[in-house]
Amino acid sequence: MLLIKNCKVLENGKAVERNIIAEGGIIQKITAPSAAKSADEIIDAKGKLAIPGLIDAHVHCREPGMTQKEDFRTAGYAAAAGGVTTILDMPNNRPATTTAWLLEEKRKLAAEKCIANYGFHFGATEGNLAEIRNAKNIASVKVFMGSSTGDLLISNEGTLDSIMGTGKRIAVHAEDEAMLKANEKSQGAGTWTAERHLEARNKMVAASAASLAITAAKRKNARMHLCHISTAEETELMAKFRRNMNLSCEVTPHHLFLPVEDAAKLGTMAKVNPPLRRKEDVAALWNALNSGTIDMVATDHAPHLLEEKSSDEPPSGMPGLETMLPLLLDAMNRGRLSMQQVISLTSANPARVFGIQSRGHIAEGYFADITLIDLKKEKTVRNDELQTKCKWSAFEGWKLKGTVASTIINGRLAYDGSQVIDEHKGNEAMFG
Repeated sequence: MLLIKNCKVLENGKAVERNIIAEGGIIQKITAPSAAKSADEIIDAKGKLAIPGLIDAHVHCREPGMTQKEDFRTAGYAAAAGGVTTILDMPNNRPATTTAWLLEEKRKLAAEKCIANYGFHFGATEGNLAEIRNAKNIASVKVFMGSSTGDLLISNEGTLDSIMGTGKRIAVHAEDEAMLKANEKSQGAGTWTAERHLEARNKMVAASAASLAITAAKRKNARMHLCHISTAEETELMAKFRRNMNLSCEVTPHHLFLPVEDAAKLGTMAKVNPPLRRKEDVAALWNALNSGTIDMVATDHAPHLLEEKSSDEPPSGMPGLETMLPLLLDAMNRGRLSMQQVISLTSANPARVFGIQSRGHIAEGYFADITLIDLKKEKTVRNDELQTKCKWSAFEGWKLKGTVASTIINGRLAYDGSQVIDEHKGNEAMFG
């Protein structure tokens, strides 16, 4: 039995002192502090706020095939250090997760290595409709409208309609492949810069693909999730269509906190798809976040080694598991978000959108996935302190107010504020 005593829990928008009792990985009781009792393990959380463990719906664990960048073990470590208790892994591995057999093989790897809870998105190709239908217990079918690993590209509108008609939840990377390739061709050869990347993958590349995907989802009455929206145009599409559709979306911390004008000093480390946007788009994302148009914040944790990012042809992506919550807590301390918004955006809403059973809330009968946070403590992001295998962050040197004090996964301490405790493995998330 685990007793978390003297913590504060948000109830009806107010922080109240509570004890949380967990047994068998499940929250059994939430009581007043006066009801304290003995337990096998006791965590005194005086002065700390207990929030539901974060659910990161967009993570690239890189296993199999690219384990020099990350694997399920190090991704789980990074998650725990960042207060993230459940990660949903993307399919663009080598080989990509596009068959039921490959999905089962990935399940085995995660079960053996990952201390965080885990779930999987399944990859769509032009020819794997039968495999999509056979895929069991997945968060979504991931559709790349811009090219990714292997044959993960859907450019045929008829195929897109067929995938939307499978009855599965569909997650979309919305970038118009033909448009971005035409833009790259018109640019000609040249050294990568943030501005060139932004021009090639301009706002219309994203908005055109998002509009096409939403139209297809509407035709098929599909459940659709739009990944990493980054433009004002996408927020307008979401606001227009989501009332009458089963439509959701996410935004990344890097699109919220790194406008392209401020990212020049990062050089190739700032290369992501979709690209970092101008300040007016960043402002539109914040407005959409605060209006409820955006459902969740997800990292798109996509680690690459520093030597890869420093090359003449740098890959796109950056890590984010360990910095998402501190960035959002710092924003909350600055008055940009409420604590309830942080909880909704990082746990309650991801659980709702993806139908994750018994996670995303601190409530009796739910899994004891709990993150204890210190809202007053300041900490500077340091590359050498990161758990991710790639050992770098675009936010290196940022001093952020609000830290992860402890992470409890399935009722077991997985991070104590300074080190990861690798004594137990996570469970596979179950999707309704």
